[in-house]
Amino acid sequence: MWELGNTLVPFFGVIIAMMFAIDAGYYVALALAPVAGLLLLRLFIIQHDCGHGSFLRSRSANDWIGRALGTLTFTPYDCWKRLHALHHATTGNLDARGFGDIDTWTVGEFLSRGFFMRLFYRAYRHPIVLFGVGPAYLFLLRHRLPFGLMKDGSKYWVSAIATNLATAVLLAIPLYFFGIATTLWAIMPPLLVAASAGVWLFYIQHQFEEAHWDKASDWSFHEAALFGSSHLDLPQPLRWFTGNIGVHNVHHLASRIPFYRLTEVFNAFPEIRNLNRFTALQTFKATVLGLWDEEQRTLVTFREARSRRAAN
Repeated sequence: MWELGNTLVPFFGVIIAMMFAIDAGYYVALALAPVAGLLLLRLFIIQHDCGHGSFLRSRSANDWIGRALGTLTFTPYDCWKRLHALHHATTGNLDARGFGDIDTWTVGEFLSRGFFMRLFYRAYRHPIVLFGVGPAYLFLLRHRLPFGLMKDGSKYWVSAIATNLATAVLLAIPLYFFGIATTLWAIMPPLLVAASAGVWLFYIQHQFEEAHWDKASDWSFHEAALFGSSHLDLPQPLRWFTGNIGVHNVHHLASRIPFYRLTEVFNAFPEIRNLNRFTALQTFKATVLGLWDEEQRTLVTFREARSRRAAN
């Protein structure tokens, strides 16, 4: 509860400060948007742990805190929880892609597709789309309806619609006191910062050169979790803002460990610390990767895929 309080209180404090400053005409208040965005990202990490049932001991308490936080993160909790569980159950499985992950084609699949399909996929994998347009679309539009869960029952429609209504009620308060313009200037920039940072984190957690993918017949949950997930070694205070989610190989191996105890694993098992380890600067190289080469068992760039095509 301390982790929840020391994130929720500063988040609301920064948002309210931004609204008063913007309402007074001080647009320099937008400099607070990255701080508010990182605090919102940390609230999402708490919501994420609630989805795994690891934040608190009580399952129902986890679920209701997760649903409440969903109104702030613009993320229907039950919908996201289901898709994220599928992601954990299928990560690194080439025959079970498409559940809560970054779309990844193999070199063979890419070369066999038509021109426009290849163009669309390349546009999708471009950093401007992945970390800019995509996160905005995901959190502002796609999360509003439970796409991907159409056949899984009414529970997910209730989750999405209830979250939309609860978020609207919550936004009605600043809209009444500060108006539309001030509310949008105070809410949208932090949300977009959190969304882009969250997608960047999610990308580097599984999209790196020595990642681990297998066909279903050869796939192993434990191997995919440990070798197909990275350790993003961030400095403080970024480690705090991201809720230690950079320790992702451990998280995938044992998702019931709460984020506030993940670093204890490194103390107990130091040999894991350097497994698929990246610094923040090293992640930029991974953003140009786009295809899984089944022969070399590595993620490659589109240029490398073209070279292979020319060689053949």
